[in-house]
Amino acid sequence: MTRAVDAPAPADASESGALTPLGIEALDDRFTCRGDEHWERLWTGGRWLEGPVYVPAGKYLLFNDIPNDRTLRWDETSGAVSTFEQPCGYRNGQTLDRRGRVLACEQGSRRVVRTDHDGRTTVIAETFAGRRFNSPNDVVERSDGSIWFTDPPYGITSDYEGVRADSELDGCHVYRADPSTGVCEQVTDDFDRPNGLAFSLDERVLYVADTGKGHIRALDLVDGRAARDRVFAVVEFGKVDGIRLDATGNVWVAAGPALHCFHPDGTLVGRLRTPEISANLTFGGPKGNRLFVCATTSLYSALLNINGAAHTDPRPATRRAGAGTRGARHRER
Repeated sequence: MTRAVDAPAPADASESGALTPLGIEALDDRFTCRGDEHWERLWTGGRWLEGPVYVPAGKYLLFNDIPNDRTLRWDETSGAVSTFEQPCGYRNGQTLDRRGRVLACEQGSRRVVRTDHDGRTTVIAETFAGRRFNSPNDVVERSDGSIWFTDPPYGITSDYEGVRADSELDGCHVYRADPSTGVCEQVTDDFDRPNGLAFSLDERVLYVADTGKGHIRALDLVDGRAARDRVFAVVEFGKVDGIRLDATGNVWVAAGPALHCFHPDGTLVGRLRTPEISANLTFGGPKGNRLFVCATTSLYSALLNINGAAHTDPRPATRRAGAGTRGARHRER
């Protein structure tokens, strides 16, 4: 466990399209992040941006403006941003599964869905023990096909990020859904506000941000199930939100006016200051080394010398439509 004690000031804000200082802060010799000297603001005009997911097949990034109930699309080729879907169910966290389909948490509809390649929507989970979820927040897929997601109440506490409603459950938990059987299991029972989540490179650990407690938990997995639970890191400023891993296994978390980078041993090794309060992040681009950040009203990016974590489609090549002999790889979204 480690503690981040000094809150950085946000980088100077700028007009849309302009550059702002990247603000790299190395706190440990193991933090070797380098790259652009500035953030590039790709778009501004949202109320609270979340859920960035890079889609390599289309060379675009999807992200959500939750209060405005819309999903936006940034085109990597032209740089244009357009409305992709509105209304969108007050979508929050998004990721790609290993077949390149978008998984999304809909706070307003209180469910987790998958958008298939033909545009159809498949519901992954919307109830537990016959009761509706609070408002699914973030989602990630494991290589066995199971889908794990968090369920805080942000989408039902008011009409700002969803639809005001009473909770039907006994708390805010982490869940595991099996799309092949339709079975959904509760994984935890002692989180306050579970939020962003990501698997370690070997998938033996699930990192989960608990915004209410200001820390990141590490769930040790045995046979694909949570067996032990520990505090991985404490962030003493900002609200702990989205989590992603880089290719070396470092854990990146959005909290306050910064992205914090933790070594797998729990040491805070560095951070990047952001122009606005950060909510979530993802790696993308052709080489997986373009960092995208949703920060309050704006979408930012920077090209770095590090790559996002990647994983391989576990299905045999003969079972993947249009697949060659090599496994399809996707960056950690």
